[in-house]
Amino acid sequence: MVTMPKDGTPGRRGPLDRLEVAFDDGRAVANAGLLLPATLAQQFELEALCDRVVNLGRRAGAARPGRKLMTLVHAILAGADSIDDCDLLRAGASGQLLGHRVMAPSTLGTFLRAFTFGHVRQLDRLCELALTRAWAAGAGPGSAPMVMDLDSTICEVHGYKKQGAGFAHTRVRGYHPLLATRAQTGEVLHVRMRRGQANTMRGAERFVRELSGRVRRAGARGQLTIRADSGFWATRVIEALQQHQIRFSISVRTGNKGIAGAIAAIPDADWTPIDYTAGGEAEVAETLYKELRLIVRRTRLVGAQAELFPDWRHHAFLTDRAGSAIMLDADHRQHAVCELAIRDLKAEGLAHCPSGRFAANAAWAVIAALAHNLVRWVSAIGLESTGQVVGETIRRRYLCLPGRLTRSGRRRRLHLPRHWPWAEGFLAALERLRAVALRA
Repeated sequence: MVTMPKDGTPGRRGPLDRLEVAFDDGRAVANAGLLLPATLAQQFELEALCDRVVNLGRRAGAARPGRKLMTLVHAILAGADSIDDCDLLRAGASGQLLGHRVMAPSTLGTFLRAFTFGHVRQLDRLCELALTRAWAAGAGPGSAPMVMDLDSTICEVHGYKKQGAGFAHTRVRGYHPLLATRAQTGEVLHVRMRRGQANTMRGAERFVRELSGRVRRAGARGQLTIRADSGFWATRVIEALQQHQIRFSISVRTGNKGIAGAIAAIPDADWTPIDYTAGGEAEVAETLYKELRLIVRRTRLVGAQAELFPDWRHHAFLTDRAGSAIMLDADHRQHAVCELAIRDLKAEGLAHCPSGRFAANAAWAVIAALAHNLVRWVSAIGLESTGQVVGETIRRRYLCLPGRLTRSGRRRRLHLPRHWPWAEGFLAALERLRAVALRA
């Protein structure tokens, strides 16, 4: 038992100064809401699935990868952003709600350091199978169209002992992973860690081909569409999308000589005004560039501030999608929703890359994506949410929930705070998640 020593310092004392503190409750649960994602992981049999898919051979830390992976996933959901933080799951009775044995941080560190590039690909396969099971349980798009956003981000690191870290175009030391997210829900459909110096385009063609196969095997049967910024504008990427019958809208650099010439050739009569922010105006037009639709939006300020930027500024993208230029321009601007998923991912596991080894951090990124998706699946299946999910909101309302575990008459009961504002939603979600069954 750990207690706070009595302070005999004279002076003014309030009621909180007379409160005794003792770390002695073995039944307390710090993050009782982890019961929701743990229940869904149990229904999907993720631990057994990991034991079957991830094979580290004779390496140190290779035994029982399933329970180590699930410890990392649940620790990330509880707010861990380093290996040492995973120890929070061993406090009180927290581990009894997870459905697996909680492993020590030292064991988890050995486990992550055992990964190579090929083993990380095994984790990719595990995430694909988890995605398949989640979509079969009702979280998937089915035969409806699905829009995917392709982007990259910088995961900042500090120090000089992070293998593979370096400076990219942002002049920030870190890693430069590729991500593909589902626009409607924020799920991470695919993630690939890259070295810090990697160009945005590096590995994009292969990534797109892998992404197409993953979502098709997972159960997406409708029309697929990818949105991306100008960092992914390349002939080989467009050819890969066309070969896999994926529609696309990809931003282009208007400073390019060919693009600038095509924009300059658009007649003034073709520009159509659209709604824009106060103090500015915008117009949309389209033309052809290498047999693809080139849709251009031009903007400028009006009023007194217009003297600062008197000329039009152009924003353009190539697409093979059907629809009016105005509608497609508005939809392409929605590509920014991928930043919401990246924000949540960085607020969770990717807030920190915990290892000095590149492959270990690559494995951590895939595990963080799995934890990120579990929150989305709990929301879609348990809470019956149909749109974008703010991860912090779900954690605050349903996961980071204090509780106490008791046993009476051979029955265990989890006691949660009375008058919790979201208690009804929690219980309804738990009932729905327990009803999830794997489909053959």
